[in-house]
This record gives sequence, structure tokens and C-alpha cells, in this order.
Amino acid sequence: KMSAQIIRGKEVSAQVRERLKKDVEQMKLQDPNFRPGLVVLQVGDRDDSNLYISMKLKAATEIGIHATHMRLPKTATEEEILHSITEVNENSSVHGLIVQLPLDSVHKIDTEKVTNAVAPEKDVDGLTSINAGKLSRGDLGDCFIPCTPNGCMELIRQTGVSVAGKRAVVIGRSKIVGAPMHDLLLWSHATVTTCHSKTVDLAGEVGKADILVVGIGKAEMVKGEWIKKGAVVIDCGINHIPDETKASGKRVVGDVHYASAREQAGFITPVPGGVGPMTVAMLMANTVLSAKRFLEGHQPGKWSISYTKLNLQKPVPSDIVISRSCVPKHIDRIAREVGLLSDEVELYGKTKAKVQLNIIKRLQSQPDGKYVVVTGITPTPLGEGKSTTTIGLVQALGAHMNVNVFACVRQPSQGPTFGIKGGAAGGGYSQVIPMEEFNLHLTGDIHAITASNNLVAAAIDARMFHESTQSDKALYNRLVPLSGGQRKFSPIQINRLKRLGIEKTDPSTLTEEEITRFARLDIDPSSVTWQRVLDTNDRFLRKITIGQSPTEKGYTREAQFDITVASEIMAVLALTSSLEDMRQRLAKMVVATSRNGQPITTEDLGVSGALTVLMKDAIKPNLMQTLEGTPVFVHAGPFANIAHGNSSILADKIALKLVGPEGFVVTEAGFGADIGMEKFFNIKCRYSGLRPHVVVLVATVRALKMHGGGPTNLELLEKGCSNMRKQIENAQHFGVPVVVAVNAFKTDTEAELDLVCSMAKAAGAFEAVRCSHWAEGGAGAVALGQAVQRASGAPSNFKFLYDLELPIADKIRIIAQKIYGADDIELLPDAQHKVELYTKQGFGNLPICMAKTHLSLSHEADKKGVPKGFVLPIRDIRASVGAGFLFPLVGTMPTIPGLPTRPCFYDIDLDPETEQVNGLF
Repeated sequence: KMSAQIIRGKEVSAQVRERLKKDVEQMKLQDPNFRPGLVVLQVGDRDDSNLYISMKLKAATEIGIHATHMRLPKTATEEEILHSITEVNENSSVHGLIVQLPLDSVHKIDTEKVTNAVAPEKDVDGLTSINAGKLSRGDLGDCFIPCTPNGCMELIRQTGVSVAGKRAVVIGRSKIVGAPMHDLLLWSHATVTTCHSKTVDLAGEVGKADILVVGIGKAEMVKGEWIKKGAVVIDCGINHIPDETKASGKRVVGDVHYASAREQAGFITPVPGGVGPMTVAMLMANTVLSAKRFLEGHQPGKWSISYTKLNLQKPVPSDIVISRSCVPKHIDRIAREVGLLSDEVELYGKTKAKVQLNIIKRLQSQPDGKYVVVTGITPTPLGEGKSTTTIGLVQALGAHMNVNVFACVRQPSQGPTFGIKGGAAGGGYSQVIPMEEFNLHLTGDIHAITASNNLVAAAIDARMFHESTQSDKALYNRLVPLSGGQRKFSPIQINRLKRLGIEKTDPSTLTEEEITRFARLDIDPSSVTWQRVLDTNDRFLRKITIGQSPTEKGYTREAQFDITVASEIMAVLALTSSLEDMRQRLAKMVVATSRNGQPITTEDLGVSGALTVLMKDAIKPNLMQTLEGTPVFVHAGPFANIAHGNSSILADKIALKLVGPEGFVVTEAGFGADIGMEKFFNIKCRYSGLRPHVVVLVATVRALKMHGGGPTNLELLEKGCSNMRKQIENAQHFGVPVVVAVNAFKTDTEAELDLVCSMAKAAGAFEAVRCSHWAEGGAGAVALGQAVQRASGAPSNFKFLYDLELPIADKIRIIAQKIYGADDIELLPDAQHKVELYTKQGFGNLPICMAKTHLSLSHEADKKGVPKGFVLPIRDIRASVGAGFLFPLVGTMPTIPGLPTRPCFYDIDLDPETEQVNGLF
């Protein structure tokens, strides 16, 4: 007579593992940084649990899964266990979480509550109520199947016996084996009977089974003579029975009497070596499946985003009325829509969030999207709608053309908000919302810069004061104080020693000469370039005297305040590429010169580490949204006259990864193309390594008429188009195609708009399009969106305007002649002196950031159109060494604006009932 074929779990599980190994390699090809992650959480230290866990970890390592064993002590409370589970649930690099049962704790713990705390999408054991419920309802494609029953099904498949239409009997109804086994067989179309301790005539029921699965936990309970001839028998039992012949005095048997069953069955699993190895293999299969689902759900550039519908009113209401009429999406939802993971987002209320920088690492192997910069012709004092066009364009690309798109804009300074200008959130039906949040504190980045900047200012004056009242030795002993009987340098002090060429780490070994060099910065008070800042338009701080109190012993000096956005720390924030890079840039900021001509840095003052700590949150970009629900990064807002006037490199880099290769990132450069765009290319793109695909140049009939000399006729408008022509040419110096966006106002005539478009094309623009996004939202900028999309496919051969190695004066001359149309430059005595100083100090090869009026191509604000035949006077040159540029001053630049007679704050108030901010616009 024939005995049953033995189904060996070891062999089947080896095949499963091989297949999984290939799957993991496949995922690595898709994303080299990706690894499936598994955490096994254990409470206590049971030997049997340790054995199972080591098997699981070994299998995971072999397949290429990153497995972690998380051990909690026996004393762990339910609260602590749940906290650990939450932590793993929120960690996006973990795809499977197993809670090893039983929980071996001295406290009473609700096992059901603990297993159900595991996120269903990470529950690779399949034990949560959600996964069990899905399985019992037949949603097999959307759940995790518990590992033992899943392994049993795999073993049944190996026999080649088809399950459909067969009679199956399951003995046992535990949630780990029996109950899910019943469901699996049922959804594989078997007719299933579940038997248990209360079943009458168990032998009779077993005799009807074509397929028999036993998991009851009673040694050798099922006898061979009960079994139907040729049946498939799967034995899940593990029981120990006494056996004198074994060294341990016992042996392992299943729930089926193997020897007799083998005579009846067609197929049978042995114990050990049957179901056991399959459980671990299926656990790994679930982990790999979970990782696959994660990768599919988080393909960069695969957005499932819903847009907000505008309810357009005519005439167009005020900006704040429009902003209020729209209910913003919860920011958490936008974050998910654009592919951010929950542990990469820090929520600041419901409408704004910060994004963690570690996302750059997660997405580093992804291709970037298309990069667009919005700039303008030389504006009128009112501005020509660059921000509004930026927002209108992204609303068009996103909500109307279904392209992934991000806007990256600057955070406005609070000074002008309460002064004369009002907000900078765009306008009409193309705005960032909620505009109150955008224009007021946002997430406190500008405050962080104020605090950091003023800490440096305090450090400079305190150091000069202490040096002037102490001997070298006393100074040294205070800078390196005795603590516990010994002196120790702090890491920042060791950096200073290294820069001085002193390779020592023990304070007692310095010579007298080294002590003097280390302890005395010897700052020349007249050389201090670092000012205090405030984010308010306060004209009375333009020149002040500090040190008037008697405690300062007569060490008074003249000083000034700047507006916070003019601080070099703001420029550093905008140009940095990582936390480490920001730490280095903050350390390199030069604040003064010593009496013997050495640059003094914040690192010399010992304050650079503290600055990094104050700026650690400000470095994370802020996520907001437009009126139509497209995502916006608001980050950094450097003053566009004396700094480079562009939002942050980090926001652009993250956005370019998130939108995917077919998507767009639209950023904006401050003022006209002669200032913001030139600095965007020569400074920002130099440091970011990013290459733009398209320049959008915003023009208005109103401004072009001003450049032509008056508001009346087409002739003057045509004359004024010379300014637009020059700015198109300026963009073309960098080898990037230009699309002109003619921002239409209701007073413009058809003839005027047509004239501007045809002149722009004649001047070499790739395309010129009229837009009505202020009145119509994204719908009014669809033609612009299509033009930008076409231009982004056109050939562009990007190049910088000048080489960094050129002498300082030559770089300034190239900008003046090529971009402004000057005949030449004239370095005035202060500027000449700085050229020599900075060249000697080693700063000669930094890019140039021109500080000049934005109201004319020349240095004289009232010269409109395209001024000719002028020499550009360079009054002085300053160095932002940390940010990484030199800024020549052309004319005088107020670095803190003043308030007018009737500032905007007259209209601003809070409604105490609704807490609404009124009168902001």
C-alpha cells in the first residue's frame, strides 16, 4: 500500500525566501536608498521567544530586510509598550512591526489592545482587528494574512491539489491559526467546516475532509483511521511528549498521529519541519509585500491631489475677502497629497507646517522636475504683480492642467506689512492662503533670525568691553575657566586655535604669545560691520549711540539697526544646502576687522554653535497652499537690494524632488530682472547647482507706459517697451528661453496688450501671453502655463555671466555693462580700499550681489526706459562671507524703512468674537 507524500516545509520555505530575495533586489534597482524594514518588539526575556526572534532576524537579514529587535524590560507598563508601538508606526523606514507574544511583563497588560495598536498597514502578523475583519470579508488584496495559515495555504498549493469545490475541515478556532485558516479556505472556494472542543463526532467530521488542517494543541489527537483516503493533511501542532531515548527526555510531535495518518493520507506535513519553517517565510513575505505597497503608494511625483474650486465674483473683491471666502485644506492633507510622510512634517496649526530636511536623503535618487523663475521688467513703485503671476501660474499648471507643481516664494517682512506696502501673498484670485498667517509671524523664522543676529551684536560689544578692561592672562583665565580643578577648551575654541595654526588641545601648554593671540580679538571699533536688527519699520534706529549706561564705563560708539530681512543670517538661510552647511556659513560670517587687519568671525567670538541652535527650526521650509489648493513653500526672504532677494535653495530642491520629472517648480526673484534674476542666476544657481528651464518675465502696460514717458498713447507705450526688450536680452545672456507674461489690468485696451505681445516676440521672447489670473485665478493663466510647458522643452544652454576667478572690479564691471547698460564703473575711495582689503583677506573670488535701486536699470531711480551713457559709481563694498557674496553699494540704500504719516496699522484690528484679523489688506 502507498504511504502519503511528505510536504517538506523547509524546501518550500527556501523557495519562498529565494523569491523574496529577488523582490528586494528589484526594489533596490527602483530606489537604491530603499530597504524593507522590520521591527520585532519583545517585552521581557522568555527563552522560547528569544529563539523565535533570532530565527526571524536571521531570515530577514538573509533576504535583505533591515530588521531591528526592540527589547522592552519585564517592568514595561502598557503605556510604555503602546508608546513604543506608536513610535514605530510613525517611522516611515519600517514596513513591518511584530509584537512577539506572549508579553512577558510583571504588569497586567491587555494583549488585544497592544496588538490592535499596530498600524494595520504594518501589521505583518495579520493580528489586528482590521486585518482580521478584511480577511473574514474577503478583502484579501487589501490586508495581511496571518503567517501560519498563509504558510499552510502555500503548502497545500505545493501538492497541486485544487482547493476549489473541495471539502475542508479545520480543527481549532484560535485567532492565530484556526479562524483565519477557515476564512482563507472559504475564499479559495472550499466548503469549510470548523471543528473544536465542543464538536460532536469529531472522527466523523474528519472523515469527510479532502483537506484537513489541524491546530488544536493536543498531542497526536487525530488518529490515522479517522482520515479520508488520499486527503491532504496539514499539521500545525507543536507538542512535547516524554521520551527516554532523547537526551532532553522529550520529543516534539504534532496534533496528528503521524505514523498512522501517513498510511491513509495522500499528502502530509511532518512535525517538526512542516508548517514551522513556513511561518517565518510568510512573515518575511508579508514584510516584503508591505514594503512594495509603501513604494507603490509613495512613488515620487505620483500625486493624488484634489484642487479647491474658486467661486469668482465680479467685480473682484478685496484680497482679504477672497482669502476668507475659501476654506483651506488641512495642511496635513496637502502634505500627504504631495507624497510627504507623516514623520517628515511638523504641523503648526491647521494651515501651515514645516518639512523636515531628511526628505532630501529619502528622495536623493529621484529625478528633478522642471525649474521656472518668475521675474519682471523694471517696476513702478507699486510692483507689477510678480507674486500674483507666480501664484496664478502654479494654479493654472496644477488645478487646470493637472501637472504636479509647487510655488516657492519668500516670506514677507512684517515691517512693510504694518508700514506702507501691505502684504505680499499675491493678490486677487491668485494668492497664498491664509494670508494673515503668511504675512504675520508664519512659523517664527524671521524672529529666529532677529534673535540670532542680535546675539552676535551683543557678543561683539561685550567682547570689546571685556578686552579693554583686562590683561591677557585674566582674559585667558576667564575664557578657559577652571572647572573641577582643570581648564578645558570648548570645541569652538579648538576651532579658533586651529585657524590660528596652534595645534594644541591642553590649555596649560600655550605659550604667552599664543595666549595673547588666542584671547585677544583686538577688534577695531570703527570696523564693526555687524548691525542690530528689528523686523519693524523704525526710522529712528537708522543711527543710534550704544553704551550710554555708566556700567559701560564710557565705551560708547555709534551704531545702527537694519530691518531683520537685511541680516546676513537671512541670506545664509536662503543659500544654505543643509544643517551642516548652515553651521559652517554661520561660523564664517565676518563681523569686523582686528586692528592688524584680520577678519573677525562669529566663530572667533565663540557664538556660531549657539546661532545654529537658534536657527535649527528656521532651516525647515514652510508648507502652505494657494487659493486653488496647490502646494506652496514659503521660506526665507532676503532683502532684494542688499542681499539676493530669492527664496531658499532648500525649498526649491525639496519641491523639485516632490513634483517628479514631469512636474514644475515655480520660484520668484525680487524686483526687476536686472536685480533679482541676475542674482538668482549668478548667486543662487551657483550655490544650488540647479539649472532653470524657463524665465517668465512679467510686464504690465502701466509700467511700460511709465518707461515710455507717459500714460497716453500707443507711441509712448512702444517707446517704453525698450525696457522690456532690455530685460529679455538680460535673461538671454544666461541662455534660458523667456516667456513674457503680460499681466492685464482692466484699464488696458486690446490694442495695447497686442502691441506688448508682438514687441516681446520681436525682441526674442520664446512666447508672449496675456494673463488675467488676478481676476480669474488659475483659469486666467492657462495660456501662460501652456507656453511655459512648451518653453521648458526648448533647448537651453545655461551659462553664468562671469567667472568667479576674475578680479572683483571686473565682475562688477561685467554686470554694470551687460545687465544695466552702463558705459563703465567708477570705484570711489571706500570701494577701492575694500577691493584691496577683501582681495588680501581671500574673499576676492566670491560672487557679486549689487545693491542698487530697483526703480531704474541705472543707479538713478528717476531714469526710466533704458538709460544710456552713464558711469556706475560704486560707493562702498561690503562682504557677506557666510552667505557667500560681496555687495557693492551703488548710491545710498536705506537698510531699515521708515513709517509714513499714516501707516497700514491704522486699519489693522482683531475681532474679539471671531478672532478674525481685519484690515490687513
